[in-house]
Amino acid sequence: MLVQRTLLSSAVLSALAVLSSAASAQSDIVEQASALPPIVVSASPLNANPDTQILSPTKVLSGEELRNKTGTSLGDTLAQELGVSASGFGAGASRPVIRGMGGPRVKILQNGMSVADVSSLSDDHAVATEAALARQIEILRGPAALLYGSGAIGGLVNVVNDRIPTRLQKGISGETEARYGSVDNGKSTSVLLEGSTGPIGMHLDGNWRDTGSYKIPGHAVQNDPASASGRLPTSFTHETNLGVGASYIASWGHLGASVATLDDHYGIPTDEKSFIDLHQTRYDIAGQIDEPLAGFEKLSFKLGRTDYSHTEKGEDGTAHTIFSNQSTETRLALAHKPLAGWHGTFGVQSDATRFSSLGAESNMPDTVPQTKSTSFAAFLVEERDFGPILATAGLRLESVKRQPDAAAQLAERKFNLASYSIGGLWRFAPGYSFGPTLSIAQRAPSAEELYSHGPHEATATFDIGDPALKKETSRNIELTLQKTAGLVRWKANLFENHVRNYVYGRMGETAVDEHDHGAADDQDHDHDHGEFTERFWSQADATIRGAEAEISYNLRGEGFSVRGFADTSRGKLTNMGNLPLQPASRYGVDLGYAQGAWRSGLTILRAQRQDRLATFEHSATPAYTKVDASLSYTQSLANMKLTWFALAKNLLNQDIRLATSVLKDSVPQPGRSLVLGVRSKF
Repeated sequence: MLVQRTLLSSAVLSALAVLSSAASAQSDIVEQASALPPIVVSASPLNANPDTQILSPTKVLSGEELRNKTGTSLGDTLAQELGVSASGFGAGASRPVIRGMGGPRVKILQNGMSVADVSSLSDDHAVATEAALARQIEILRGPAALLYGSGAIGGLVNVVNDRIPTRLQKGISGETEARYGSVDNGKSTSVLLEGSTGPIGMHLDGNWRDTGSYKIPGHAVQNDPASASGRLPTSFTHETNLGVGASYIASWGHLGASVATLDDHYGIPTDEKSFIDLHQTRYDIAGQIDEPLAGFEKLSFKLGRTDYSHTEKGEDGTAHTIFSNQSTETRLALAHKPLAGWHGTFGVQSDATRFSSLGAESNMPDTVPQTKSTSFAAFLVEERDFGPILATAGLRLESVKRQPDAAAQLAERKFNLASYSIGGLWRFAPGYSFGPTLSIAQRAPSAEELYSHGPHEATATFDIGDPALKKETSRNIELTLQKTAGLVRWKANLFENHVRNYVYGRMGETAVDEHDHGAADDQDHDHDHGEFTERFWSQADATIRGAEAEISYNLRGEGFSVRGFADTSRGKLTNMGNLPLQPASRYGVDLGYAQGAWRSGLTILRAQRQDRLATFEHSATPAYTKVDASLSYTQSLANMKLTWFALAKNLLNQDIRLATSVLKDSVPQPGRSLVLGVRSKF
């Protein structure tokens, strides 16, 4: 292992020297690449360019790169980004895991507002937003996270689909796409239309996806010939998504609204062969006033209302449990002009949710009692340029209350949270910078961590919460060294995160049947669920440390391009061994060639064996090599650009198991797949 890492380091350093020489010999190409318009991070308080801000490490996935990586879930779409893996619960439900942290520690946003689903409750619950309709997807950590929630200890992901237009345009423009995938006989189509009439901007988007159960290279359970082979049972997905929006746009700003619906029907690839019917209706109002008062740049406000529900059903279609989450969220932010050199944003945010998990037949609480949660927060993020040093500071104060239904006879909990972050970016030479960041963030335990008491079929666990759990406090330090200009660009990150009172699911040693749990049996548990393993929500101090690095050559220009990357992290509980479900160390290379209308790419990702297990984990995930390729051709047709594309995924047909998945032993990732499609832009 040490020899392998040493060879990798030597190769990266050698490549850096060679590529730097090439860059100096092609300064004209550098200027051309640098002239391309920068990507703006919409979730940044100051709409900064990610190459120059210290709200990083930041990744913005957009354009053809986003379309090539779009999968059937948000986790699948982002799984190969630096420092990001996925929970991998089949094709329908996979959530991003950032630096070994997932669930409620990774906040998922849509246009800067919470998706308000229940995906953080359990890995079998899908994220209620669609990557196929996104203009870009942003991964943020650091001070920016404080604008959106103290609980985003791991980071946040913002899916931007621009359903509420912010600018007028002439005529009608849009994009359409259709694709077919061989691994699951998957078919999908998406459409996006934008236009305006007078001062009114309009937006329409939709997506339809239908996939069968996907092919797997071997058996579902490794070395078990009795388990499923050929295809993974109950790994199908059927999804329909539709959104419309409009806004009044004038010289002073804009005011708009949107409504969207999502229907998702997908299988849970466990022995029970259950499936989930999901429905969400979302209403949003957003506006911005430019220069509302003297000394202020803009006032922005958002109001979101979400009605979410999903029903977990057995193989025969019998409804078992109905999850519901009704949420109302508001945000008001005011960006001020430079004051004593400081430029920033301050504001307030509120959130009120009513969550329930009810037995379908009894209409009584199942696993988690009905719980009302409310929060109110005030935040401030400031930035100042001290010549070669750019400084940023953020503060968020938040009050969170959990109120279980009185019939549950459980204590109400209230948490006062204080989170802040400070950092700097030293631009010690043109295009080069070094940045340390210190963040202290607090998170309130979720309702399921506090109040769970019941079986969860999808994870085969009997979850037992602890109403006395304390708030988590994370102390994170990060160092970033980067080069952000020229043909050769690179970045390296080192981080260490100490979390006091880290909440984790401690698995019991013996399997239990739910009918042995007294009160739980008096609710809606008259159907046979079989054997369950007790999972106790517990707390202990934890440390997560790791590193990420990437180096690229000519990613923005035509001709040959290359990118090398690597990431690793390790989480440990103090005096109690490793954190569960930690990602494998990975490294790889992206190769590309672009000339005229043609684009091609090849990605080789090597994940190492993950045998750093928690005390209650029993199996390591083997190493694997994932090879993907892409080829596209773009042609002009009248006023339209057509892009024909082919994507090959897992070319080596590897049996891939994700160390971050609770189903790593029984749910491999899809085998070799060929995706063919056409995309139009007009």
